[in-house]
Amino acid sequence: MIREPRRVSVGDRLYGWLLLLVGGAVAFVSLWIVLPIPSGRLLPLAVLAPEMSPWVMVLGAGVVALAALRFRHNPALRVAMASGVLATALALLPIAQLRGTAQRFDRDMAAALGPGHEARVPSAVRARWRETHTSVAVIVRGARLDPVRETFGVPFAAPAGVTLRTNVFRPASGGSPAPILVVIYGGAWRGGSPSQAPQLSRYLASRGYAVFAVDYRHAPAFRHPAELEDVRTAIAWVRAHASEYGADSSRLSLLGRSAGGHLALLAAYEPGAGRVRAVIDFYGPADLAGGYAHPPRPDPLGVRPIIAQFLGGTPLQVPAQYRDASPITYVRAGLPPTLILHGARDHYVLADFSRDLDRRLRASGDTSVLLELPWSEHGFDFAYQGIGGQLATYEVERFLDWANARP
Repeated sequence: MIREPRRVSVGDRLYGWLLLLVGGAVAFVSLWIVLPIPSGRLLPLAVLAPEMSPWVMVLGAGVVALAALRFRHNPALRVAMASGVLATALALLPIAQLRGTAQRFDRDMAAALGPGHEARVPSAVRARWRETHTSVAVIVRGARLDPVRETFGVPFAAPAGVTLRTNVFRPASGGSPAPILVVIYGGAWRGGSPSQAPQLSRYLASRGYAVFAVDYRHAPAFRHPAELEDVRTAIAWVRAHASEYGADSSRLSLLGRSAGGHLALLAAYEPGAGRVRAVIDFYGPADLAGGYAHPPRPDPLGVRPIIAQFLGGTPLQVPAQYRDASPITYVRAGLPPTLILHGARDHYVLADFSRDLDRRLRASGDTSVLLELPWSEHGFDFAYQGIGGQLATYEVERFLDWANARP
């Protein structure tokens, strides 16, 4: 007796195709956990996929479970299930590395800052620290913050007729003057604004910092050193107006992302720079001649033209500009403590240059901590609630509190 194949109803077909659509989308997103991006347009996916891998895993497992309910009688569900399995497997890669990476970060911090470094921070400050590196609750709903006062668009300079402004985040409650953090945004020196990625600024303000996110002029209309001059002007303005915002001008640190990380390092390292407590560099280019000579492969941003526009030519044409604009040029003993955060899979600024900067700083006797996230792309912290963003926040807070507790 020959059994006729069971006919698939219209409802089952629709169910299968919808689940195949969802599974295919989740699988496509998960591919960028391991594949290098060929185009800058895919950077958001390459950032979000590994950082939000717990969500990708849940969605992939959900597709597998729903496909299993009617798996036998619907061919579309077999493909959907395969897509869900692929997404779940790829999403597990960053998750599997998370605990070991967090433990390595703690060891590296302790080795660089010295034994008992946390005990040097006042107990009242340590009481505010997060207890865990990452949290499912933060991934789902974000970190809970104490009230913060925010002031946007405060003008601080107008070089060449370009009005530069700062956004200020500070604790809502009064008290003793707050340590200062000046934040410098990224954007390949060509774009961006002080409103970029405000979550970390709000978090640190809720933890007692006065955070000033500052602006600067952009290339190619304005070339180096215009951007650095604007950052110096911003720092001087912040120091002069610190008391108006309940801030302590003697405890000032710098934080920058990408091009902003480069400017933060320069502002802290150049001879004659005003003393800062610490500098935090998120994936900033430290060696511009090296970056021009060895661009990433693939190179979705087009690194060479960007650097050439910023500096006014190639390394052969303007070698002095490349030397003067590279933070690595100014490495010497006596620099402020430096925290460097970089994704190992960065296809905009290679992690090799941050590794070289860290080695040179430590060889000069300076305090340097390099925290390298093995799964992360350029801009990983823009996914603030993601696993890399949480790890970064955990370490940045402790590093800053340690630096501000030093004499």
